[in-house]
Amino acid sequence: MSRAGVRPAGTALLLLLAACGLALAASSAGAQNDGDASNKRFSEALAMAPERARARQNPMERDPDAVAAGGKLFEQHCAECHGQKANGTRRAPSLLGRAMQQAPPGAIFWVLTNGVVRHGMPVWSKLPEPERWQIVAFLKSVGAPAQKDSGQ
Repeated sequence: MSRAGVRPAGTALLLLLAACGLALAASSAGAQNDGDASNKRFSEALAMAPERARARQNPMERDPDAVAAGGKLFEQHCAECHGQKANGTRRAPSLLGRAMQQAPPGAIFWVLTNGVVRHGMPVWSKLPEPERWQIVAFLKSVGAPAQKDSGQ
């Protein structure tokens, strides 16, 4: 077999591999853009909370059992869309980022209560208020940087 007979097959294979690589890169960029858009919508939802709601403090903030209880509630009501570890899925954004950690507890509670229906997040106002605050406590804990023991 001559080299001329092998070359077109080799070229075709290279072209096929290049096309697959481009398709994979485009799909990854699309997924990243979807995540960026989803996180932007999440930040916008938090920003929509009225000042009165934003000013509310979490009454469960100092309850040592609130984070664990909120984690169980998150698993039951939120993980299907936001992921088991709140790291996001194709359906909903990660809740581990800066927007969540910097958001006032009252704004997170407001979003939980009112949902973001046009983007698929349901209204959770029928969930008892203490349970919504437990979810807020959980969400604030999962993305929080580890606290160093100050020896106090």
